[in-house]
Amino acid sequence: MRTWHEIRQFPLAVRLLLVNQLGVNTGFYLLIPYLATHLTENLGMSAAVVGIVLGVRNLSQQGLFIIGGSASDRLGARGVIIAGCAVRTVGFALFALGDGLPVLLAASVLSGLAGALFNPAVRAYLTQEAGERKAEAFALFNVFATTGALIGPLLGSALLLVDFRTSALTAAGIFAALTVAQALVLPAREVEPSKGGVLADWREVVGNRAFLAFALAMVGMFTLENQLYLLLPEGARQATGWEGAAGLVFLVGTVSNLALQLRITRSLKSRGNRARWIAGGLALMGLAFVPPAFATQHTGLFAALPVLLGTLLLYLGVMIASPFVMELIPGFGRPELTGTYFGIFYVVSGIAAAVGNTVVGWAMDTGERLPWLCCALFGLASAGGVAWLHRRGALPVIPAPVAERSTV
Repeated sequence: MRTWHEIRQFPLAVRLLLVNQLGVNTGFYLLIPYLATHLTENLGMSAAVVGIVLGVRNLSQQGLFIIGGSASDRLGARGVIIAGCAVRTVGFALFALGDGLPVLLAASVLSGLAGALFNPAVRAYLTQEAGERKAEAFALFNVFATTGALIGPLLGSALLLVDFRTSALTAAGIFAALTVAQALVLPAREVEPSKGGVLADWREVVGNRAFLAFALAMVGMFTLENQLYLLLPEGARQATGWEGAAGLVFLVGTVSNLALQLRITRSLKSRGNRARWIAGGLALMGLAFVPPAFATQHTGLFAALPVLLGTLLLYLGVMIASPFVMELIPGFGRPELTGTYFGIFYVVSGIAAAVGNTVVGWAMDTGERLPWLCCALFGLASAGGVAWLHRRGALPVIPAPVAERSTV
């Protein structure tokens, strides 16, 4: 009830963007986790071809975030959000309707481009609308995103009992509904005319060394978040010998996020500098991988407890750090370049996280405890990087709300 009360205090645009993120994650996780199985088992494609299709989707999204961010700044976030949802509708529909490689590659490119458009645009719009309550807005954003990431796979597994096309068309339908909702309800906002060209904007952001250092420091956050879909579910399955144990990872995360995210953010917001909590959250994310490293194998459901404890600690770390990371990014530069900053942030940190995930994947093939220890080091190294940037005075300082400032 408290979360619902908090949601109602935000403007209509923010509430719609929260629902939008629920729908985006539901539609995405309804389809993408099952795409590789469809390509191999239903279409008979080789592992190499499947890797190309999935790689094209990921590359299209990661590589084009900068385009979505710049478009948000120059054309207005509203139009870019609507365009992104519409493009993903087409991309997911192509997955349902096409079996040939050219069609599947086109679907992958469009699906990735869509994410590159609306991800930075949504965050830029949320930043503008939330005012001094950015941290709370991004905390609620995480709650809705996590809930969608749980609903999506559950709905997808049920729809796959019919067939993959039904699943893909349902996902496309969700994005079509989001497109219409944004077009009808999301208010348009005046865009400040830019004084220079797009390349000048990019040079300004890339020339901000403190910002780039911060984005690189976030390699731990993005790499470790990805383990919610790779290392932790696999650890739960190996510990118990039960395939369904992977679902417990998402259940623990969703329940803890719904119960604690907003409380944590509101409690920490007025207690110390944001960098302190970001570094602390990253350190906790790293330490979350210590208990699973010592889990035993195939000894029943209780064997999953170290993995589930690690999952809970990881989510707590994300809940502490993520809203303040999102709140901090616009503070590195001019408000007119908020979308560009978000776009380049996701490009830089995404590339760094891809390298981190490669290291984790290699470690998974090498030793039982090595991948867990690698993840712990990633988290602690990222925490150290943020703490170092804070000590050098390189990070923006977010002022305390007026009501909380001392009058002495």
